Amino acid sequence: GMRAYSRAAGPSLSESGGTALAVDRQPEILEGEWPGSQTVVLEFESVEAARAWYKSDAYQAAAKLRHAAAETNAVIVTGLQTPNE
Repeated sequence: GMRAYSRAAGPSLSESGGTALAVDRQPEILEGEWPGSQTVVLEFESVEAARAWYKSDAYQAAAKLRHAAAETNAVIVTGLQTPNE
């Protein structure tokens, strides 16, 4: 199911200008508990761009495949700003 999700979500990510920065199937847990067996970090130009991608019809169609295949979490994290920004 997750392979079908990846195939469906990939084009919507590319079209939105998003980039996959990391995919780790065995993240090293240093403290506490981590809720999953795979962690994916995506980058977008802005929080608004991330929200627009997530809410898009194309991604929501893919998300249905993800929801059917696994229990998952999704969060938006604001990136770091350099002093020059």
